[in-house]
Amino acid sequence: MGARCSKFSFCWFHSHLKPSVLESSDQENGEKGERKLWPSFGEFSLEQLKAATNGFSSENIVSEHGEKAPNVVYKGKLDNGQWIAIKRFNKFAWPDSRQFLEEAKQVGSLRSERLANLIGYCYEGEERLLVAEFMPHETLAKHLFHWEAQPMKWAMRLRVAFYLAQALEYCTSKGRGLYHDLNAYRILFDQDANPRLSCFGLMKNSRDGKSYSTNLAFTPPEYLRTGRVTPESVVYSFGTLLLDLLSGKHIPPSHALDLIRGKNFLMLMDSALEGHFSKDDGTELVRLASRCLQYEARERPNAKSLVTSLMSLQKETEVPSYVLMGLRQESASSTKQLSLTPFGEACLRLDLTAIHEILEKTGYKDDEGIANELSFQLWTSQMQETLNLKKHGDTAFRAKDFVTAIDCYTQFIEGGTMVSPTVYARRCLSYLMNEMAQEALGDAMQAQVVSPEWPTALYLQAACLFSLGMENDAQETLKDGTNMEARKNKS
Repeated sequence: MGARCSKFSFCWFHSHLKPSVLESSDQENGEKGERKLWPSFGEFSLEQLKAATNGFSSENIVSEHGEKAPNVVYKGKLDNGQWIAIKRFNKFAWPDSRQFLEEAKQVGSLRSERLANLIGYCYEGEERLLVAEFMPHETLAKHLFHWEAQPMKWAMRLRVAFYLAQALEYCTSKGRGLYHDLNAYRILFDQDANPRLSCFGLMKNSRDGKSYSTNLAFTPPEYLRTGRVTPESVVYSFGTLLLDLLSGKHIPPSHALDLIRGKNFLMLMDSALEGHFSKDDGTELVRLASRCLQYEARERPNAKSLVTSLMSLQKETEVPSYVLMGLRQESASSTKQLSLTPFGEACLRLDLTAIHEILEKTGYKDDEGIANELSFQLWTSQMQETLNLKKHGDTAFRAKDFVTAIDCYTQFIEGGTMVSPTVYARRCLSYLMNEMAQEALGDAMQAQVVSPEWPTALYLQAACLFSLGMENDAQETLKDGTNMEARKNKS
């Protein structure tokens, strides 16, 4: 408990959080104008990365071809417990460190929930390394071609295509529309099993190196002629990925197009999907794939139109990805292994309406020990005025007038005559309802300062951290709150 309290103290909140994040109002989950907080981009030392990977141990390799690949990807764990992915280039890849740094910084400036974001780099001597967010649920290739428990559901395949199109549209909007060797190994699944595009493909494998490592049968025709990657060749590769999603196999485009032209497209479809998709949807996706695979680059759709086409095909949009992927039992994240209380579940889902109902139902019973110490002051007129402010705040909170609730609770708190963790909790939720997540986190932490053994304070901190996009910290805090409540119920 002490460690969590010290980590999320006001001192940490102001000195550590703000400088280490990037604010973004870019497209997230298909919505615009939403303010997010992201990890910053910075330099790592070679020592840090050696320590994180047990000296670049072969056991930590997660890339497709293991140690044989010219550029190897490792998973690692930093001193603060954060998991990272590290791409280590071969020593001849980037002789000019300034060029490497310039490219890395450009890719590192991108921040999206559709990307496994680049968070750092290292260049020491001949070493060139990139550091990205680690995605624990492996690659699309694994889930599509080498599945064990269940084949990927149709709704999830459509979601993968849609999220990938959103990732490409975002990168294009930021002037990074070129992606090198887009394939099923570049699509990764995060802790909630949402698909993300690896940021590593946004940088060439070397200053002058090849952009395509796959079989020539899958390479865009213009790349074979010119050796240059264009935004249109990325769309061609997207088309090959649509074929992967349709068929569950890595089919050469020429073979697939022969089937499509012969109106035998149903022969393309993964037999594991039989009876689980509509013919209209299948036809639409096949049509989109064939447009992406046009021989003439100018006849292919752009990323923006891919997003539009795929948006209308989405199914089961309310079902979380980890459920569609069948990962609930093996746990999409550490919190799924916990037996969550209704409050914990509401925070995990960021269901603010459910949290409001719980706080409303609980009332002020958790304040009893604190409020009673000050009960002798109730006779003063100042105290009566303070209580009236709280009462007005409660009325507004009950009526879901959260702006008025914030105003009344703020005056109550600033009055300073009475201390109430519940008021901090209620103002915290009111801030969340008004998309003021940083202010809400401050209140949730202050509630814990006032009442250190109160699980509600930790639950609300978790909700705030989820809202701020600080997934790992949110999961840990939710776990702490759940464990605290279990201890409390036992005693």
